[in-house]
Amino acid sequence: MPAPIELGLDTFGDVTDGLDGKPQHPAQVIRDLVEEGVLADEAGVDFLGVGEHHRADFAVASPEMVLAAIAARTKRIRLGSAVTVLSSDDPIRVYQRFATLDAVSNGRAEVILGRGSFIESFPLFGFDLNQYEELFNEKLDLYAQVIKQQPVTWQGRTRAPLGKQPIFPKTESGTLTTWIGVGGTPESVVRAAHYGFPMMLAIIGGDPARFAPFVDLYKRALAQEGKPMLPVGVHSHGYVAETDALAREELFADYKRMRDKIGAERGWAPFGPAEFEREIAHGSLYVGSPETVARKIAATVTTLGASRFDMKYSAGPLPHAKMMRCIELYGRKVAPLVREMVGAAAG
Repeated sequence: MPAPIELGLDTFGDVTDGLDGKPQHPAQVIRDLVEEGVLADEAGVDFLGVGEHHRADFAVASPEMVLAAIAARTKRIRLGSAVTVLSSDDPIRVYQRFATLDAVSNGRAEVILGRGSFIESFPLFGFDLNQYEELFNEKLDLYAQVIKQQPVTWQGRTRAPLGKQPIFPKTESGTLTTWIGVGGTPESVVRAAHYGFPMMLAIIGGDPARFAPFVDLYKRALAQEGKPMLPVGVHSHGYVAETDALAREELFADYKRMRDKIGAERGWAPFGPAEFEREIAHGSLYVGSPETVARKIAATVTTLGASRFDMKYSAGPLPHAKMMRCIELYGRKVAPLVREMVGAAAG
């Protein structure tokens, strides 16, 4: 019997515009994010992921602190990163921070490890970009040892070795749910399978079906490693409003501002209405009424055999009030519809 579909939300803590149309102070953005997490819990959302960034257009540099504040005011929603940039962090400290979050939240913490799509953390914390691959590979290898919650013996080139080193605190369950964020390289897929971590596919453009070969590769790699089948998740951008037309109207300008700012740094062409419509119709933007968004999510998870879908609901300066309404609609209307549609298709 297929696993039940989990519906989550992600945010990078994008710096939003206030009622006066001007950017809010990051401190207010963080306080608003806590309120968004509380609403997501009340609306029945399964998971909230908060990204880590070190630049002016995102407010959150320490997701665990924000998630702990949300944990103190919620009861059931699981809480995690989206993603933790492991390459420029210390695997032991990552484990310790999330083990602490797990205690505060009564077992609701998750970690999504990745390389991140920005590189500001490397010079900030004194890491050499020329060691990009080596840093991630070694730190992931160490993290995989640490979460076993047994004394660690490990040696590599990027940090001091450890010999039978106990790591504290332990989690009550003895486990800490950890995903690997995968952007679409076969090496990343095989790596996730090798360490026995669930795979979260970051699909931020194009037809989601093009990732089906990566899911197949993941399953084959797990089998070759002698590991059981593990969950596959999808992370994509989206926005929900009462109607398709209203969702398009409310999102486009703010999404374009975010996309063009990042695109200017990376040499992308300006984002226009034609691309916006194409991504909504055939790509990886989940924008529209609850029914429209639910149908598209159901199609994606069915095509890819995914058991979790996380929608990034923040979009650059998109105001807090609009995100709050989006969260409400996603939790109370989209999520039940997706489960109904996927269940009907499976039956």
